[in-house]
Amino acid sequence: MEHQLLKSIVALLLTLDNATFKPHCDFQDTDIVKVYYWSVICDRPTCWACAKKNWPVHLRKRPLPSPATMSRRLRSPSVIALLKALEQRVIAPQDGSLFWIIDGKSLPIGACSKDRQAGFGRAAGCKAKGYKIHALVNGDGQIAQWRLAPMNKDERVMAERLLKTAPPQVQGYVVTDGNYDSNPLHQVCDERGNLQLVAPRRYGSECGIGHRRQTAGRLRSVAILENPQPEFGKQLLADRAAIERQFGNLTNWGGGLSCLPAWVRTYRRVHRWVQAKLVITRLKHEAHITTYAA
Repeated sequence: MEHQLLKSIVALLLTLDNATFKPHCDFQDTDIVKVYYWSVICDRPTCWACAKKNWPVHLRKRPLPSPATMSRRLRSPSVIALLKALEQRVIAPQDGSLFWIIDGKSLPIGACSKDRQAGFGRAAGCKAKGYKIHALVNGDGQIAQWRLAPMNKDERVMAERLLKTAPPQVQGYVVTDGNYDSNPLHQVCDERGNLQLVAPRRYGSECGIGHRRQTAGRLRSVAILENPQPEFGKQLLADRAAIERQFGNLTNWGGGLSCLPAWVRTYRRVHRWVQAKLVITRLKHEAHITTYAA
């Protein structure tokens, strides 16, 4: 399975325009990305992939960069751009959709961790320290936009950033849970002109909507969910459960994003690790690569 995923990564790197040749470097950007992805596929530190003994026999002839070279080159703008281009090639939606979902997935770390960029906030049914993925996805699991933030960052603020920078094919209905019910977020959708946020009222339908001026989008959301015939709205909320299955598919296999290992700390490393895991999971799904228990 690991070899199949690596072959898919190498094939994609050869097709990207960002993979420019650098005559004065011992290792090209594609070599750095390939070594990094091999470590992520195998759930090992980057330095582990710098040792030839940890590679398949037929790939041990070529020289490998040192851990110091990997650390330096992974921070270079050209490698960052190549990683981003690879991400866009694999996980970006290829077709338009009229149904989108926004939600977050927590990535907790140990409470005693010295990572100063991690936050302490609400996770799944508890409080935890770590980071959180905020994603805008369609019903097929294609990710139009995603961001990483500390655990204590407000989900509504991150949702605003997702929608403001979403690609043009994001239009139609954006369905969320009640935590995202806010006038500023509805206003962002109204400003785009082709989006309607559908979110249950945060404090329940029994409460009023308050005395402040409400955005047109929020009033339309209330009308969709609380009209005398709310079947359409209820179906939208029922379909929102698809993102829970998609997050589950991201974590329920051997090389998935099950947890943040001990060597993945600070925002920069966590973002790069999550980015690679999203790409690997999508490639596994598209190529129908199956994992087998030993």
